[in-house]
Amino acid sequence: MNANGDLIYRVRPSQPEAHLYRVELEIRSPPDEVILSVPAWIPGSYMIRDFAMNIVSIEARDCTGPIRLAKLDKQTWCLDASENPVTVSYRVYAWELSVRSAHLDTCHAYFNGPSLFLRVQGLDDVPCRVELLPPPGDGYGEWRVATSLRRLDAEPWGFGTYQAEGYNDLIDHPVEMGTFTLIPFSVRNVPHWMAITGHHRADEARLQRDLERIGETHADLFGELPLDRYLFLTMATDDGYGGLEHAFSTSLLCSRDELPATGMDKPSEGYRRFLGLCSHEYFHLWNVKRIRPQVFMDEGLSREVHTRLLWAFEGITSYYDDLALVRSGCIDERGYLELLAQIITRVMRTPGRLVQTVAESSFDAWTKFYKQDENAPNAIISYYAKGALVALALDLTVRRDTAGVKSLDDIMRALWLHHGKPGIGVPERGVEAIAEEVTGLDLSGFFRQALDSTEDLDLSPLLQSMGIELRMRPSLGPKDQGGVAGEVKEEHPRGDLGIRLRQGVAEPVIAVALAGGPAELAGLAPGDTLVALDGIRIQRDKLEDQVATIAEGGEAEIHAFRRDELMRFRVRPRPAPADTCELRILSDAPRETAHRRAAWLGLSV
Repeated sequence: MNANGDLIYRVRPSQPEAHLYRVELEIRSPPDEVILSVPAWIPGSYMIRDFAMNIVSIEARDCTGPIRLAKLDKQTWCLDASENPVTVSYRVYAWELSVRSAHLDTCHAYFNGPSLFLRVQGLDDVPCRVELLPPPGDGYGEWRVATSLRRLDAEPWGFGTYQAEGYNDLIDHPVEMGTFTLIPFSVRNVPHWMAITGHHRADEARLQRDLERIGETHADLFGELPLDRYLFLTMATDDGYGGLEHAFSTSLLCSRDELPATGMDKPSEGYRRFLGLCSHEYFHLWNVKRIRPQVFMDEGLSREVHTRLLWAFEGITSYYDDLALVRSGCIDERGYLELLAQIITRVMRTPGRLVQTVAESSFDAWTKFYKQDENAPNAIISYYAKGALVALALDLTVRRDTAGVKSLDDIMRALWLHHGKPGIGVPERGVEAIAEEVTGLDLSGFFRQALDSTEDLDLSPLLQSMGIELRMRPSLGPKDQGGVAGEVKEEHPRGDLGIRLRQGVAEPVIAVALAGGPAELAGLAPGDTLVALDGIRIQRDKLEDQVATIAEGGEAEIHAFRRDELMRFRVRPRPAPADTCELRILSDAPRETAHRRAAWLGLSV
């Protein structure tokens, strides 16, 4: 125990109906100067969120009475000195239903540590106790607690006292209070659980089986499972999606329709998406939570921390999340190729890939990726999606050039042994250095193009080496996201305006006007509401068909509202670009090629 003694946090959802937590921080042996602060961001989500703004009131006192608190900046306070134990009491407003912050109502309570726990400067390594208390009054008798915090005197899944090794450990265990379904399973004899909050009819046995297989697949890749417990905290809503990684748990937000239905034979598209999310966050327990960029270990949570490595930590994870689904047997080979084709399609439909490199995307995540506007598709590329394709290209390049002796799997194991297991941060060019050391290949040219240029990755010959043909073709309609050859029977050339419509609204409102597209060239802009094409009312679900009636090379007049003004535009549709990926397994590929593909996907020949 530190000479300064323990820190004790008490958390109570004090006013669920008003979405208010009451938190008390007891500092038993306060230092000469007590500086308190709230993190500006949460690890894993690279955006300044200013959690301090949700503190409604704050006060401090010791046994002699109130102590003055002076606010130094937007997230920092200084306490007058005291020789006695000090208690800081504050209320926090919680009404963000996400995996990043805190949410509280009469149905449940959820929070992430950075949004609730004050940091005491200089006492980061002091052990902490956390008392989790139920809401006051009747009506909460069935509530339980789900968290990966270590229990001190609390009963399993109960209110009571928990503990943390220090502040960084304290804020790395999200907490759910309420009524939830608890699904136990194990990976390598380590206890795991999924706690599902919200109405659902999920096939619990199916979830148990699939999560076990995914966990075992990831653990087998790294050769070990560096924990003694793991918890999936899942919030099921009408329409939600998101995940945030933690060292011993993850927070997930999903649509209840994505959970597996009883009797489901083949995984639905929604369930496949949910399993990919689970797989992604579980892979992070190695890659991000333990294999970490050096700058994340050196800097704190008070300001932005820039790194060019998010392509590796999120992109490589995005590559392995779907790959683990086929390797574990949760989906088949065709299902994996469908997912791969969709990622390629998403990247190729983003003009920003020709403007921003994936290393720049990583570095500018704080101001560009997490603060996207209507021009984002024209100006940026996702380090998740493009990073996944870089990982794919790296994996297949290494497999091809080492005749299958080495792969990205070996690189990840080396990163674990050299950086993750001993807790040594990865320097900015560390992934490239490890890749060359492990494979014995000169990969400088590969990384120069893949990371530091805006050239498209040449995936076709790499996939060809695995017996897979890649073909880019025009989209066949708004629901065409790419896939496996043979799904679509016919192709009809069509015109294209170069726009994307806003989701969730009935009217055809432009969300994005793609750079250099017919709509942008004609003067149409994001926010414009399309009214008529050549005097005929535009209907959202029939726009593609209406544009198809325009003769090749012809023009059309579009009426649109910009704000409250009706405007006219002359637009000349272009042929739909070949931006949709279609993959096909080559049946006549040599047997050794089929063996390489089987080794890559974890299949038997």
